[in-house]
Amino acid sequence: MSLKTAVAAPFRQRGTDRMGESEFVVALSLDRDWFSPDQAKTLVDVAEGEGFVARDGDDLVVGFDPGDVDIPDGFVPSEDVLQSRSTFERLLDAVVSTGVEKRMAVGEINALQSEIGVTLETAAVLYARREGIDVTELATRVREDL
Repeated sequence: MSLKTAVAAPFRQRGTDRMGESEFVVALSLDRDWFSPDQAKTLVDVAEGEGFVARDGDDLVVGFDPGDVDIPDGFVPSEDVLQSRSTFERLLDAVVSTGVEKRMAVGEINALQSEIGVTLETAAVLYARREGIDVTELATRVREDL
């Protein structure tokens, strides 16, 4: 995922799992010239929403091991990484990543939603769990949003 790769790069470069938000923004905008400073700040918000970083005061703490992320030579993230994904999109991606065909999953989730009269996100959580897919973190978010 290119968002995770973009987030990992500054942490790997500095050899740390914590850095100031301003330092992170500078690393993405000035050091690597991947984004404007405003776009880099947007990336922080998107990465936080995805659970890749957490704010601790003025610092960002990475939520995964940056050393485990492959950053190919010449990698440049697309501006698509600046787009937040909805909880449903994240649930659907979790299902599809296990090999379930996207079109089939959407159809079954929609049918489940109609059948039991719940939100689309709730139906997606139920579908994922029926398929044996762990979506605990996303399920918690869906429950909080209700």
